[in-house]
Amino acid sequence: MLSSIVFIVVAVVAFGLAGRQFSHLVKNIRLGKPEDIPGHTGTRWRNLLLVAFGQQKMFKNWLPAVLHFFIYAAFVITQVELIEILIDGITGRHRVFWPELGGFYTFVISFIEILSVLALMATIAFLWRRNVLSIERFQKPELKGWPFRDANIILVLEIALIAFIFLMNSADMALHQNEYGFAVSRFLSPLWAGTSPETQYLAERIGWWGHILVVFAFLNYLPYSKHLHILFAFPNTWFARQTSRGEMENMPEVMNEVKSMLGLAADAGTAPGGELPEFGANDIFGLSWKTLLDAYSCTECGRCTAVCPANLTGKKLSPRKIVMDIRDRMEEVGRNIRSGDKHFAKDPDKPLSKDNYQDGKNLFDYISREEIHACTTCNACVEACPVLINPLEPILQLRRYEILTESAGPGDWLPMFNSLENNGAVWAMPQEREAWRFA
Repeated sequence: MLSSIVFIVVAVVAFGLAGRQFSHLVKNIRLGKPEDIPGHTGTRWRNLLLVAFGQQKMFKNWLPAVLHFFIYAAFVITQVELIEILIDGITGRHRVFWPELGGFYTFVISFIEILSVLALMATIAFLWRRNVLSIERFQKPELKGWPFRDANIILVLEIALIAFIFLMNSADMALHQNEYGFAVSRFLSPLWAGTSPETQYLAERIGWWGHILVVFAFLNYLPYSKHLHILFAFPNTWFARQTSRGEMENMPEVMNEVKSMLGLAADAGTAPGGELPEFGANDIFGLSWKTLLDAYSCTECGRCTAVCPANLTGKKLSPRKIVMDIRDRMEEVGRNIRSGDKHFAKDPDKPLSKDNYQDGKNLFDYISREEIHACTTCNACVEACPVLINPLEPILQLRRYEILTESAGPGDWLPMFNSLENNGAVWAMPQEREAWRFA
């Protein structure tokens, strides 16, 4: 009875703290602009099942994909045993599913153990890849410091989870004379030969409590880690934009101004000739909520940067860094708003909110203009992302703000803009762009 009370208290505290942190993340995402993302429900389900659940895009690089799948499959299937642990902890029972399921229970736990062995091998391989092998996409500047430590912390926690599972199962097998018949623990239970039942029981309890406490720690660590993608990748793929890769969002205000100059009827809802709005975005408030969700869904795998032609030719742009910078800025703003400090309010007499916030900073304090100028808008990063993040979208929004709102930008771009305006082409040609059709 006492153990059940202790477990319930620990579980309530763990889930309560985690829920509070996840609510902060949702509020941070809502700092972005509203965006309606149309699309077919069938395509959404396809993305969810193939890309999020099936890891489809990971398999363009088969070796890390297979290793990652071992860990992912073990994570998903192990939830069956985790549910049993939660029920046992609340009710004070032991292996509540065993009497009801019998041989099927043995099969399920054995399958979990086999997956756990594969996951352990994959985890060790990933530790080796990150800390010993000099894989280029893991050596970029944006992965120095905390991102590097974060990846290692998660891998160590995964090893701890697996170790506690086998400690629990093997000691329990020895205590019950191999009654359960688990596939892997049956070979580990002889290690407890010669120990007393009390020792075996203590080891089983250490494994049981160790596993669930690491799970609770992992749950509360997720909001601070890149491994948040194991949850946010699912809504991110569901809400992925279904437009073609090369299609860029139109700006109705500019289009209607051009139509009015050409004597064409402007679209309803935006009157030409009025005061033009602020174009693009210079901070997270100007980006859509989907772009902010992208930032929290980033796996930091670096596949986007690895295929970026600008980065490959030595330029400063790294699409992964752009996404990570947006996340860091979002965290900073969200933290400041939650503090309630009037120092960050535009109007100190009003409550601090996203509409009443200023701290003298914006995304250009995180992302240099040199980075956004280097982008070729080739969409290689968009195609490469395994969870359907679009790093190009915020780059375009930052560019539009710089060029259309600030009337700034690289000096060598000005002739191009003039040629586009005067000739309809980027090159200053003496004749009309389509004159070749009549030659």
